[in-house]
Amino acid sequence: MAFDPSFTGESGGQPRYMASPDINTEDFQAAVDFLSVQDNVDPGKIGIIGICGWGGMALNTAALDTRIKATVASTMYDMTRVNAKGYFDSKDSSDARYAKRQALNAQRIQDYRSGSYALGGGVVDPLSEDAPFFVKDYYDYYKTDRGYHSRFLNSNGGWNVTGCMSFMNQPILKYSNEIRSAVLVIHGEKAHSCYLSRDAFADMVKDNPYADNKELMIIPDAVHTDLYDRTDIIPFDKIEEFFRNAM
Repeated sequence: MAFDPSFTGESGGQPRYMASPDINTEDFQAAVDFLSVQDNVDPGKIGIIGICGWGGMALNTAALDTRIKATVASTMYDMTRVNAKGYFDSKDSSDARYAKRQALNAQRIQDYRSGSYALGGGVVDPLSEDAPFFVKDYYDYYKTDRGYHSRFLNSNGGWNVTGCMSFMNQPILKYSNEIRSAVLVIHGEKAHSCYLSRDAFADMVKDNPYADNKELMIIPDAVHTDLYDRTDIIPFDKIEEFFRNAM
């Protein structure tokens, strides 16, 4: 099954366009609840797949939910790390985080006064020639026929400005090295975000007696969004083999 996260798309919840490390982990667990009671599902053979930011959520869920037998995290983001430290850890200082907290809390007051939530903006448009590579990569997906949708947050107005505030204090991968079930982490070699998967995998297997069923797969020459929709690059055969063996 596939689901839209809480507060987005066809899923319910108010206010709209919010994200939460707790609630979005619960989204995965609620899906496991549902699957576990279906007559055509073996509850002992449930696996999950998370892509981009939900790759990190999938790992967090695997660390929490013992019913999950296998997890694939593809082109993964650790949103708690990115929100607390910035891209490439470029704002990893207490002063930088304090300034960000000040700005977000000021925005909360503005939102409360206006009775609505300011949107942070999706992928920049128009795209400047000197935009960073990862911005161009996102533009090539979210602003073109590859991934554009009229109701897609990243294609349009984006998430609420304050929507990811709670991520700053929530290291979701804190207990990833206690995951006992099988995990496959997949990332593109040339993805700007590859460091997130490399580091998450290293932390996951460090001092973990259940490291033998963990695997990191780096796709040569692939960038971040290639693993969104490039069916010639996404390793479907490997993913299928992984789930079959894990179950």
